[in-house]
Amino acid sequence: MEQRNIEQRYAIKFCVKLGDSVMKTYGKLVKVFGDEALSRAQVFRWHKNFKNGRESVGDEPRSGRPVESRTDNNVQHVRTLVRQDRRLTVRILADELNLKRETVRKILTDDLSMKKLCAKMVPKNLSAEQKHVRMSIVHLHLHIIHVLILHI
Repeated sequence: MEQRNIEQRYAIKFCVKLGDSVMKTYGKLVKVFGDEALSRAQVFRWHKNFKNGRESVGDEPRSGRPVESRTDNNVQHVRTLVRQDRRLTVRILADELNLKRETVRKILTDDLSMKKLCAKMVPKNLSAEQKHVRMSIVHLHLHIIHVLILHI
């Protein structure tokens, strides 16, 4: 949960304990937090909850299906497949592993720290050796271009 939301919930709770109306509370939040203030509906809901005796500012546990798809095993499978062929798309990986595309995208970006570069997933940070190899290739290309220009 975002820290800004927690701060605002504490502020709402404080205003309720002071006896402020919901509109006065909302006005104070907008004045202090500006565009980052909770929506009017959220302020009304939290104000009502605190007025009815709620003490906790945290979210209640939610029911539903637990997230099982971003497991260590699936992360390892994605890592292995991407290292074998960096041209694989998120769609192909999702089909191959029977996962949702968004799950595969989150595994690549969040868990494996990769980003799309020229339609290929690559590590965000290159090692010193990889940087050296890339620079060598660039210098070679520049030399070839220079030689070609001299022959024109």
